Amino acid sequence: MASIARDKNGCRRILFIAPDGKRPTIRLGKVSQRTAEGIKYRVEQLLESIRFKRPMEADLVEWVVGLDPDFAKRFAAVGLIAPREPSSIKSLGDHLTEYFARRTDVKPNTLTHWNHTRRLLIAYFGADRPLADITAGEARDWERWLKTGEARENRYAGHKATDGLAPNTARKRVANAKQFFQDAVQRELLARNPFAELKGTVGSNRERDHFIDRATATKILDACPDAEWRLIFALARYAGLRCPSELLALTWADVNWAESRLLVRSAKTAHHEGKATRLVPIFPELRPCLEQVWDEAEPGALDVVTRYRTANVNLRTQLERIIRRAGLESWPKLFQNLRASRATELASEFPAHVAAAWLGHSTLVANKHYWQVTDADYAKAAGGGAEAAQNAAQSAHATGRGESHDEPPAQRKAPVLLGSALTSETVQNRGMGGTRLELVTSTV
Repeated sequence: MASIARDKNGCRRILFIAPDGKRPTIRLGKVSQRTAEGIKYRVEQLLESIRFKRPMEADLVEWVVGLDPDFAKRFAAVGLIAPREPSSIKSLGDHLTEYFARRTDVKPNTLTHWNHTRRLLIAYFGADRPLADITAGEARDWERWLKTGEARENRYAGHKATDGLAPNTARKRVANAKQFFQDAVQRELLARNPFAELKGTVGSNRERDHFIDRATATKILDACPDAEWRLIFALARYAGLRCPSELLALTWADVNWAESRLLVRSAKTAHHEGKATRLVPIFPELRPCLEQVWDEAEPGALDVVTRYRTANVNLRTQLERIIRRAGLESWPKLFQNLRASRATELASEFPAHVAAAWLGHSTLVANKHYWQVTDADYAKAAGGGAEAAQNAAQSAHATGRGESHDEPPAQRKAPVLLGSALTSETVQNRGMGGTRLELVTSTV
């Protein structure tokens, strides 16, 4: 498809037939035959890519990106590559700004997490650093830097000045960086992704598991400043709702008092077919908190939680204050461990698939991230026999605030579920009239 010609003065040229039938020439100057053969091979690769309308191979992209600017102009002049504009030499800051501007398809929380990664990339490399100058070795250095105190922006209680990001947080930042740079590769701004070899898979750090037992939960509920905070805590601990996304999305129209069910909308799983919503029982431990907030709600109120949903409200910080007020110490993964505690309880009382469905995850995810072995499990195993097992279960699952751990099982009500209800059946039908009541519309 291409040939090499040598002029009398010793200069060499590449001759080829372009897709439009023209016969352009690329002048190489005084180069060796070996160099000319290599360039001829690349010209044939480029012609093949153009004729068959297929993307360039990775090694060809790398070669084109590394072309001397003068040679790049010669190749662009004969239509083999796109002209290099000054703007095509992107800086890290410019690329990230343009990438974020294009990604209007992602949710606000995703953008928040991406911004954390952008801050860390710019803090380490600098906004003006050319993308193509960042090497795989420097990407590895950045990954190590994430484990130092310089990379941490906020310092919660218990963190030293030298503590870097948690392992899973660091991996998530690496995964985001890989995504940002892969976009540059796809736009032919880079020949290869310097972050490609780094591990970005988020694992399960079970060392930070913590089971919040009923006695602890009761103390925290007693220390809550108002009915809404008691409900927030109860929804996280006894309904296993994700906080804040599922909790703040809850409306009074989602409460089916007659059938004791909540319709939970999950932004986290909405992109999976059939997983945008789920039905959760109004458990006996949850109902008093929910009823009190309903009784105090303003006429016509739509949202269940009204006072703690503005952008300047930090639920984590406020819960830490409440825990200290209760005379307790906070635990890792503050809200996730509340959800994990409920997932563990439900899995011990109900079939695994039922417990997982109520929490809105698969049994595989529950086993990997949520289910825990509790002190009650050890007591049950060590005691042996039916009586010890019954006592352990009573201790672990005593219901309600102020309930005795010695109450006979026969006097305790187990949660009872009625038959499955369609989303369209979920109406607020607790005996409350007037303007607070709204019919449910389909959320599918």
